[in-house]
Amino acid sequence: MRVKGGFTTQRRHKKVLSMTKGQWGTRSKLFRRANEAMMKSQWYAYRDRKVRRREYRRLWITRINAGSRQHGMSYSKLIHGLKLAGVQLDRKVLADIAVRDEAAFAAIVDVAKQALA
Repeated sequence: MRVKGGFTTQRRHKKVLSMTKGQWGTRSKLFRRANEAMMKSQWYAYRDRKVRRREYRRLWITRINAGSRQHGMSYSKLIHGLKLAGVQLDRKVLADIAVRDEAAFAAIVDVAKQALA
């Protein structure tokens, strides 16, 4: 006589079906279709956690570039000047300063200009 593992299987099915609530049609009703949908959604979630970081970095670079061009400097020259000056601000912080504090960002740009000169 074989052991069917009823409780374990039932628990696993219940977990998958609860994870796919809100999916369309059989993707939330039938275990096999729900399992496929769940695995695909987890794969997308894993991939897009990395994509989100890329998109934020692009946004920060765009904001820094816009702010630096207002002060007559390109993004790449600003970053190079800051590196030469030994200023260790990451792009997230630089973008935040560029958006929120114009005077502080102008001072940062001046530091980069002096390092390049």
